[in-house]
Amino acid sequence: MCRNGIQQRKDSWQDGVSGTNCPIPAGWNWTYEFQVKDQIGSFFYFPSLSFQRAAGGYGGITINNRKIISLPFATPDGDITLFISDWFIKSHKELRQDIENGVSLRAPDSILFNGLGPYRYDNALVSGGIAYLSVNVEPGKTYRLRVHNVGVSTSLNFRIQNHNLLLVETEGSYTVQQNYTSLDIHVGQSYSFLVTLDQNASSDYYIVASPRFVNSSGWSKSVGVAVLHYSNSQGPASGPLPDPPNESDTFFSMSQARSIRWNVSASAARPNPQGSFRYGEITVTDVFVLHNRPAELIEGKRRTTLSGISYLAPSTPLKLAQQFNVPGVFKLDFPNKMMNRPAKVDTSIINGTYKAFVEIIFQNNDTTVQSYHLDGYAFFVVGMDYGLWTENSRSTYNKWDGVARCTTQVFPGAWTAILVFLDNDGIWNLRAQNLDSWYLGQETYISVVNPETTDKNDVPLPANVIYCGALSPLQKDQAHRVNFSGAPSLKKPIKLIFVAFVLALIGSFMR
Repeated sequence: MCRNGIQQRKDSWQDGVSGTNCPIPAGWNWTYEFQVKDQIGSFFYFPSLSFQRAAGGYGGITINNRKIISLPFATPDGDITLFISDWFIKSHKELRQDIENGVSLRAPDSILFNGLGPYRYDNALVSGGIAYLSVNVEPGKTYRLRVHNVGVSTSLNFRIQNHNLLLVETEGSYTVQQNYTSLDIHVGQSYSFLVTLDQNASSDYYIVASPRFVNSSGWSKSVGVAVLHYSNSQGPASGPLPDPPNESDTFFSMSQARSIRWNVSASAARPNPQGSFRYGEITVTDVFVLHNRPAELIEGKRRTTLSGISYLAPSTPLKLAQQFNVPGVFKLDFPNKMMNRPAKVDTSIINGTYKAFVEIIFQNNDTTVQSYHLDGYAFFVVGMDYGLWTENSRSTYNKWDGVARCTTQVFPGAWTAILVFLDNDGIWNLRAQNLDSWYLGQETYISVVNPETTDKNDVPLPANVIYCGALSPLQKDQAHRVNFSGAPSLKKPIKLIFVAFVLALIGSFMR
């Protein structure tokens, strides 16, 4: 179970991805234990394997300021969490099979709010009897809406009929406060808005999430609609849905993204090194230009790549292999630029330098918007533009108040540049948030090792660790697990341990 944006300081054991944790067998349990020190903001969790996020299982994580640290805005009258997501009639297993067989995801069949909807705003498009989300509010009050795009692959435009959205936070960073009539929220991204209930209550109001950058004439059928219900409302929501952005305006969404700035004067937890530091004046020590491109056949299978490498998850997680010095599991040879060679499948990860200040450029050579996420860190989004990134592109960087976050969008035929300070020990996942790209191999990991072995703050191997792959003989059975018929038995590894012990004992007597 991955917690999107929770940094797990010096504790990648709790990160919940295949490079750090063994899968939890059916009927077993795993208790995550982690600190949220030096973080505030809006985050979410979800299952990280096998397209399971498409089947649900996600939820919100809200980290509030300590009481002694004031908010950079008046305390809201209420706090509401909204999950917006694309939805397909096919199950997550069928979707997974489709993309393996080369069938691209089409426009979603619907957009959901908190797993519900849509509201019956148009009888010709939405039949009756569908459960929808109704958000109950009091007139004249101001609410904080935390909105998360937990979908499969669709960017969504979020808006509320006749109401302004005052953006105040994204993924742990307070932003310069700006009003939007709508905002594009890309896969894996989270935003906080303040919404003041200043309209009359002649009716309810539409809350809308509609697909963006979907090349399909049927996209209008998949608009998600919920209801904002004033306590003194006199009738149902009515009239046309608030207009989405012009789909042909390719610069609207990028201009909007560039307008989101970091509130450098707010008192709150900040990216490490702690404090409001001038990141634009720090010397960059490593540069990685990561290229993606549409899925292609590699060794007869459909795969996606970063810089020509499609990640192959080993049976032994990287972090466990590193802890127990298991050879041959991974290679620290991920290239810092696109290599002139055929694409390949490999377990190649980035050899990060502890406390390096790294520049990463995501170059999107695909035809769809992609989102990229880095576990363990907040990074500064300093630039984005259409075309190919060059060293001259640095002249356009925002070197003062680029927002610090954990997920950034990269538009088709465009690039996005981030800066990140590698001070968090561990092995950290760098991935596409779009499930189709991620599932087919568009990810890698960054290994960050503190050379000062006397650092006692590093979190040790957890007592409840689950072993698999080459280390499966170390696994002990769980005494209180649920006995499903399909739950795999781990008695064989235990027998192997016993046999090895007996052989060692016989050997000692024969010496």
